[in-house]
Amino acid sequence: MVTKDRVVAALGSKLSGEVDASERRRAEYSSDASNYRVPPRAVVFPRTDQDVAVTLEFARDNGLSVTARGGGTSVAGNAIGPGLVLDFSRHMNRILELDPQALVARVQPGVVLSELQRAARPHGLRFGPDPSTQNRCTLGGMIGNNACGPRAVAWGRTSDTVRELRILDGTGVERTLAHDLSVLPGLAEFTRAHLAVLRTDLGRFERQASGYGLEHLLPERGSAVAKAFVGSEGTCGLLLDATVDLVPLPKAAVLTVLGYPDIATAADDVAAVMACKPTAVEGIDARLVDTVRAHRGTVPELPRGGGWLFVETTGDTPAEALAGAEQLRRSADALDSRIVTEPAAAAALWHIRADGAGLAGRTPDGQPAWPGWEDAAVPPERLGAYLRDFADLTRAHGVDGLLYGHIGDGCIHVRLDLPIADAPQRFRRFLFDAAELVVRHGGSLSGEHGDGRARSELLALMYSRPVLDVFAGYKALFDPHAVLNPGVLVEPRPVDADLRLTGLPLLPAAGGFAFPHDHGDLSTAVHRCVGVGKCRADTSAAGGFMCPSYLATKDEKDSTRGRARVLQEAVRGALPWSSDAVAESLDLCLSCKACRSDCPAGVDVATYKAEALYRRYRHRPRPLDHYSLGWLPRWLAVATKLPRAANALANVSVLRRIGLRAAGIDSRREVPRLADRSFRHIWRDLGGVIPPAVSVSRAEEIQGNVTAVETGSLVDGPQAEGERPEVMLWIDTFTDAFDPEIALAAAQLVQSLGYRVRIPARRVCCGLTWISTGQLDGARARLRGTLDALDAHVRAGGIVVGLEPSCTAVLRSDLPELLPEDPRAVATARAVRTLAEFLSEQPNWRPPQLPGRSVVVQPHCHHHAILGFTADRQLLTTMGMNVTEVTGCCGLAGNFGMQRDHYDISVAVAEHGLLPALRAAEEAAVLLADGFSCRTQAAQLAGRSSRHLAQFLLEQ
Repeated sequence: MVTKDRVVAALGSKLSGEVDASERRRAEYSSDASNYRVPPRAVVFPRTDQDVAVTLEFARDNGLSVTARGGGTSVAGNAIGPGLVLDFSRHMNRILELDPQALVARVQPGVVLSELQRAARPHGLRFGPDPSTQNRCTLGGMIGNNACGPRAVAWGRTSDTVRELRILDGTGVERTLAHDLSVLPGLAEFTRAHLAVLRTDLGRFERQASGYGLEHLLPERGSAVAKAFVGSEGTCGLLLDATVDLVPLPKAAVLTVLGYPDIATAADDVAAVMACKPTAVEGIDARLVDTVRAHRGTVPELPRGGGWLFVETTGDTPAEALAGAEQLRRSADALDSRIVTEPAAAAALWHIRADGAGLAGRTPDGQPAWPGWEDAAVPPERLGAYLRDFADLTRAHGVDGLLYGHIGDGCIHVRLDLPIADAPQRFRRFLFDAAELVVRHGGSLSGEHGDGRARSELLALMYSRPVLDVFAGYKALFDPHAVLNPGVLVEPRPVDADLRLTGLPLLPAAGGFAFPHDHGDLSTAVHRCVGVGKCRADTSAAGGFMCPSYLATKDEKDSTRGRARVLQEAVRGALPWSSDAVAESLDLCLSCKACRSDCPAGVDVATYKAEALYRRYRHRPRPLDHYSLGWLPRWLAVATKLPRAANALANVSVLRRIGLRAAGIDSRREVPRLADRSFRHIWRDLGGVIPPAVSVSRAEEIQGNVTAVETGSLVDGPQAEGERPEVMLWIDTFTDAFDPEIALAAAQLVQSLGYRVRIPARRVCCGLTWISTGQLDGARARLRGTLDALDAHVRAGGIVVGLEPSCTAVLRSDLPELLPEDPRAVATARAVRTLAEFLSEQPNWRPPQLPGRSVVVQPHCHHHAILGFTADRQLLTTMGMNVTEVTGCCGLAGNFGMQRDHYDISVAVAEHGLLPALRAAEEAAVLLADGFSCRTQAAQLAGRSSRHLAQFLLEQ
């Protein structure tokens, strides 16, 4: 139990789970993936049904509300509330039963959909609905919102899959909902009294998701109480477990892409498409494709057109699936088409849709785009007309966004640059006008995400007063005291109340980062997080870089989203920068920067952490490790003058433990061994000319006799020394002090291509360790020195090759963001290359061929996130080797894994990717790791030595 609330503390003593009323936890759960902010009184993590019952009773007795939450990916504000929020995803997340013969599964509400799919797949089964958030959304949340997904045209919505639900109603009574109206006192009488409303106003078309799905109570629909409960958004009961249908996996699938002049014309053709019985029909327009192309650099070939339908046909055999695709092509009135039978090619095309959904969080001109009018639906035959009218409406209101959606169902997704922060009344007017438009087309305000706080007030435009009264009467049967999720569906909060973006102060740069992509404003930057929760994705099957500490702890506080929520409270002034809440939130951030590349919204917690530490400690005493690890290049500059003495001291166990504790470093860590001679010493003694195939030891032998050494072979024949183009080799602190042989190998590779190698004339530093500890004034001072050292070379058109990915990433990214006023910064960043990038630009260089050779590759996180690993991946593929690429952080991450109290998390992160990959690799496999942290972690935790790419290439 973690709590700072005396009233709530009484609840914690009654639970086997946890209750947390701390400032940090309340901030983390103050929002979901919607525009709304409602800090709860406390968050409860129930372990058992009894915990849920006790919490509900406690809430009733103390006048508190209860809101159920799964993955927290609701875009309508259905998963936040002012009382107690129950997070079912931490403990109540088990698949209780899976019966392949009966085609059913019984699950707890916190089961993530992808986990159920993985369990069902070996039996040739799956759960039908597949929303885009399936690797983090929970079954409880899907039942709450009646989730759908692309394949709802074949397998229906969540309500179509539910057989039986076991719930607690608002009074705390356990009920099992199936097909018996008598399960709830008064429900049969209620149904008989309102037959006319249920038959005429509800269930008019498949995606009529707004309001309650009470049409399922009708006798001709089987009196399906369980199905009627689906989509009630936690306002009628708390789910304990659910029995759901599974469907057979298709044996073969074919993708057909149909091109049309625009997406509205594509929607006009939906009847002909649906007549071919597809399993999925998704639509995207040209502007979304252009956005994906700009982000990824390229997209697979598409048919002619300005709008496309992606249509999947399936069958028991590939021939049967292909026959369906051919029939579709004949039936459709498309400009052009492409049939794709190869699974990999089809997957690449589907990625356009998947990537576009994430990138829709920004308009084409880079403005933030928000949910709010996220998933309206109309009868499919009205969709084309609706889209044309909707385009007129957005133009009239001066808002913009990217369209995509489930065309076969008449459901369209869009995020718009709504004026939430600066003009909430304009935001309100747009929502009312948009609601009136969809009602004119006979549609629904929501097609699959529920109404929540975003649309519940608008139900009065869609439904008559008698219908709204029926909704209120239905909720009262289940929840007579209005304890469950108040402000949603019944007695709704205004759509412009509790908006997260209103009332925010501007926080311009205060000597830290410039935030050039966010108008120089830290507040805008941290509000990039809209809560889609990709940082919570279930990556147990494929690995993943974001977010390493969350993958280790499965705690919301360690997710990118959780940290962003706490920082959002800090920028609004609800939490001081010096608060424990901010410190706790950022403590386990590895500063890996994976969120910067992997988060659809481009959230960059590593930068925000550095900025937060800067604001907290500027002109104040800092933790010891900020001076030891943060100033590490200073200490290494001294130690490399007497490396043998430094190593000897580090080998004395008592002195090592005392020294590590005094420096704020975990005593379980080994101190990396300094090289006997730093690279700069070797370079100086060799006169700046590196002989080919020379080792560090051989360099010692030949120092002072450089004139007798051959200087390397040239691709285009010998040239005079002055005529050779120059490459600046960036000698970072770690390579210089610990691994000079890497720089030697890189220099020999570069020289062999006909270049003269240079290094900075004096010792300079990128300031990485100052940045990671938030010492940004010191980082800028070092970066100015770096610019001074590189300026002449860069102005002459030279390039700079980095060897340590983290330092190279600083030059590529942090440099212009910390020194935006210095025109040299951008030019230098553009001149920086990784070794693989440099080699890929050499037209006459070919890598060695090593067919059958096995390597395990650990990409450094900054390499993945900032520099991009594509050039390295392509190089290794060209070499013909058996490559195992670790898709996850090593866990050391610079100073993180060295800091006191981080060792266990560092090891847990390594167990997510690096260590299992090394255990599974054959004994002869080489570990390739360009990052000093990655090599150190592998050596200390697995006893495995590793090679830098430069060394590996030179040795072949």
